[in-house]
Amino acid sequence: MLSTELPVPFLDHDPELANRWPAKKAYNWMEKTGWLVGCNYIPSNAINQLEMWQEDTFSPQLIDKELGLAASLGFNTGRVFLHHLLWEQNKEGFLDRIDQYLSIAYSHGIRTMFVLFDAVWDPFPKSGAQPVPKHNVHNSGWVQCPGYDVLNTPDSYDELHDYVHGIVTAFKDDRRVLIWDLYNEPDNMNLASYKDDDYIVHKAELSMALLKKTINWVRVINPTQPITMAPWQNDWSCDTKITALDNYMFSHSDIVSFHCYEDKKGMELRIKDVQRYGRPMLCTEYMARPFDNTFEEILPLFKKYGIGAYNWGLVAGKTQTHCPWDSWQTKYETEPPVWFHDIFRENGEPYIQTEVEFLKNFTRQHSRQLKVA
Repeated sequence: MLSTELPVPFLDHDPELANRWPAKKAYNWMEKTGWLVGCNYIPSNAINQLEMWQEDTFSPQLIDKELGLAASLGFNTGRVFLHHLLWEQNKEGFLDRIDQYLSIAYSHGIRTMFVLFDAVWDPFPKSGAQPVPKHNVHNSGWVQCPGYDVLNTPDSYDELHDYVHGIVTAFKDDRRVLIWDLYNEPDNMNLASYKDDDYIVHKAELSMALLKKTINWVRVINPTQPITMAPWQNDWSCDTKITALDNYMFSHSDIVSFHCYEDKKGMELRIKDVQRYGRPMLCTEYMARPFDNTFEEILPLFKKYGIGAYNWGLVAGKTQTHCPWDSWQTKYETEPPVWFHDIFRENGEPYIQTEVEFLKNFTRQHSRQLKVA
């Protein structure tokens, strides 16, 4: 375990730090929780967060079946994305479906990390019927939260308070909720898929402004669960190289999280970069087979450093994240020769049987399965 006395990079005093968990509390939480291993989850019949949660397409039976597959691997946690449009559409119904989801997940020994905001993929989300997937295109229908129109209107940010306050307050003492992830990759520009010059220039600045508000809203609620945020790709090796946004996220999280799809050597360098923040760590996105970022290579590294692990994907479905990122530029008429993400086919068969066997054996040896009464 890392020392709780490691130096933290210098930050000016700011109100968002006032109620941050002390490092000792964060380490006590991690020790009590045990080693976390799980996945980013969306049902195979949903193309995005909206289709997962909307009343007409919410699928408790499928969720139960697929989370059963996750539990069979020894997974004890899952990372799941929400969306403010669902709250604005029908807050009571949304809360009820979240409660249903949590009950299903918990019945399988899985505690949930909820993601409130997300800066990745389609910047123009719309409620209602969602588009059909583009043929073999990775995440062709995933949507940002909030979208372009809201994020580019800072005067509208306070309108998101009701969403954040309503969701977090409803589940702030719920043991089925493990942790709150406030913002996923807030400066991700989606340059290969979506382009807007003004948006590209100002996105990190705009996201920082919304993130600061969100932290204050959540700290006022004072949930029993910790908070985290999700940096994804920049240089974190020293104070002179890290971006202001990434440094802010690392320095304001109770439990530090990060994303990395690099090979074992690259992953270990990332881990050592983030260690200087003196906090327990979670890698909330990893596992991309073509990059040699595989379960067999990476999970032992996470266990060595005591880092919680959330791979991307469980069952290949409408998100098509078994297809690579470059499917936005390169046509894949048939299934890619090597899956990018995901573990199971829609019928429940493993993509790679030996990989599933490795996961079962590794989690059996090293993780603590949640006991559900």
